[in-house]
Amino acid sequence: MAEEEDEAGFDEDLDDGAVGADGNHGKRKRLFSKELRCMMYGFGDDQNPYTESVDILEDLVIEFVTEMTHKAMSIGRQGRVQVEDIVFLIRKDPRKFARVKDLLTMNEELKRARKAFDEANYGS
Repeated sequence: MAEEEDEAGFDEDLDDGAVGADGNHGKRKRLFSKELRCMMYGFGDDQNPYTESVDILEDLVIEFVTEMTHKAMSIGRQGRVQVEDIVFLIRKDPRKFARVKDLLTMNEELKRARKAFDEANYGS
């Protein structure tokens, strides 16, 4: 079983000149590096964390988002991701569920505040 886990691990060691699926010679565009660096610093890391640490964290984030998206697409309406699908997937994780609930509540409050502001300024 340990051998299976080793084979199914990350294939991120492409720095030896191999060309990846996107043709970037083992280097893929980092989408969240700046944000992750700020988050890592906010959670107590150095102001300039090691690039390798940021890259590993970004790989984990992308893997998590990809898995959640695939799972969400397989439930509910096929091929579509809806908020309810994500809530359904995280319902058994109390911390994630509470955070999503807070963010959704805050989003609704912001929508109401924007609507009230627009009505007050533009007199609908």
